[in-house]
Amino acid sequence: MMTRVWLIALGAFAIMASAMALLVFIPQAMLADVQAAEAPPRYTERQLRGRELYIANGCIYCHSQQVRDPAFTTDVDRGWGTRATVPADYVHDEPHLLGTMRTGPDLINVGQRLPSVEWHLLHLYDPRALNEWSTMPRFTWLFEERAEGQLAPGEKPLAIPAGRGPAGRIVVPTADAHALVDYLISLNRTYPVSDTNRTMKTIGGRGSHGNE
Repeated sequence: MMTRVWLIALGAFAIMASAMALLVFIPQAMLADVQAAEAPPRYTERQLRGRELYIANGCIYCHSQQVRDPAFTTDVDRGWGTRATVPADYVHDEPHLLGTMRTGPDLINVGQRLPSVEWHLLHLYDPRALNEWSTMPRFTWLFEERAEGQLAPGEKPLAIPAGRGPAGRIVVPTADAHALVDYLISLNRTYPVSDTNRTMKTIGGRGSHGNE
């Protein structure tokens, strides 16, 4: 009986050790010398605040941030990027936000696809004002409703289509709304990468799962 217990314990240890080696130690050794590409630049303080809001508001649950290898997927054909993402693209990201679900489109290059601040602000306030079929929730807490003309210096009311805003009121984006949009527009991994980085292949690769 004692021998069987030791065999079970040894087998369990071998399985755990193998999993740790395959999932932690080997990838860590492979990625240890990855250098940052010339781009992307480091995030600004406001973009970092926007990144915190992206995490806090659960954006990662519906959006990924990875363009997978064109040999296995249609990510590039869908316009989500010009190439597969590589480890160097995430050097400044801690934690990374690759994600596994795609209830909405991938966002790693959304700043290149949709560089308009006004578009993103309206999309956060009322996604269905832009896409009737959108299932994205409204992030109205990132905006303030005020009386007509009640603006501080430098503030600009949100341009909302007729019938979709509060009657007799204006909607003003908060500092958090602008920070989140700044972060989204900073997402652009379309710059060329070196052959060394390219041979590392994508972080997501064939193993990424999720709704598309």
